[in-house]
Amino acid sequence: MAFLLDFVSLLVLLSSACGEEPDPAQENVSPVINMKLDPRKKMLIWNNRRNVTWQECKIDTHPSCPTSPIPQVKDNNTYFCVFPNCVLHRGALLTINVTADGDVFQRELAFRNSGKEGSRAVNFSCLIYNIRFMNCSWMPGPAAPADVQYRLYAWTSTYEDDEVECPHYLVGSTGTHVGCHFDELAEPKSTDNYFFFVNGTSQETAIQFLDFTPFKATEMEKYNPPANLTISYNGSHHIIRWDNPEIRFDISSYILCYELDFQIKGSSSKRDPVFQRGSDKNVYLIPGSAARAENTFRVRVKYAYKDLWSDWSVTLHFAGHPEPDFRGPPAALVGLVVGAAALLITVLMFLCTRGSLQRGGLRNFTPLHAVGCVLC
Repeated sequence: MAFLLDFVSLLVLLSSACGEEPDPAQENVSPVINMKLDPRKKMLIWNNRRNVTWQECKIDTHPSCPTSPIPQVKDNNTYFCVFPNCVLHRGALLTINVTADGDVFQRELAFRNSGKEGSRAVNFSCLIYNIRFMNCSWMPGPAAPADVQYRLYAWTSTYEDDEVECPHYLVGSTGTHVGCHFDELAEPKSTDNYFFFVNGTSQETAIQFLDFTPFKATEMEKYNPPANLTISYNGSHHIIRWDNPEIRFDISSYILCYELDFQIKGSSSKRDPVFQRGSDKNVYLIPGSAARAENTFRVRVKYAYKDLWSDWSVTLHFAGHPEPDFRGPPAALVGLVVGAAALLITVLMFLCTRGSLQRGGLRNFTPLHAVGCVLC
């Protein structure tokens, strides 16, 4: 009988150990499960194992990325939040808060960029040029192994629908990818943002990835130099004109900034540059007396709020433009004055002579005639 009781007790214990998971609601367990982060898409995803009435997601990164996107849901009842403006390669702490059955629950995920510290690419930069081309460049990390190989991915939409890998890698002396050339960019939109992601591989160790805040496309373009630069002369001033550069995006010329450079050929002295905004007409006047044949002029342009200047335009010389001719008008004026003076002297001499002949008979010679004689 005792043996039978012990056997029953054993069955009860086994049933408890192998039975189904207790009801989460009864055990007050968070409904959030399968929480993970996709660092390339910067997307946090999770599932809820029971209904929730409220939920939010947050991220804590360095540098700070203050954002609380609204959770969205996919067709398979997977929830997600995207943090496009955050940088993740330095690590992040992600938090999901939910309310279920009147209780508030919190789940955290500490994300770490796995791989050897100092192995990720450094000194990354990109620029758009000649309207439709783009070049990016980077350098191997200071602790990257000799066999490291980097790969660059780029896209313009938040959800990475148009992601492409670099089509033409630029290779360093050791065979490592250190840059990328994009030879045909998609149709431009002034609202475009470019997203970039660089990861790497090595036989020796895992390589950390490198990500960025979005690059604003309108601020990435290195403009072509201003075109159709001309110098004309209107008799008193040299008139310099130029055209706006052809640019990729449909933006106002008001955000352009020009630097005008005037120099004396062969002279070590430099004149201060002149800066002119695109809101002004592309015209600059120089007094004829201030420009000589040995003077030169050139111009370059940039986006007003960035320091990415275009190359300089062609250099123009003031040679061939006539200097102001001051000889004609002054010579005529001198001739006129000399003629008037000669006429005045002739009249006065005549008056003086006449007065001398009549002095004996005219005792009361008028003061005017006296003055005339003094002048003679």
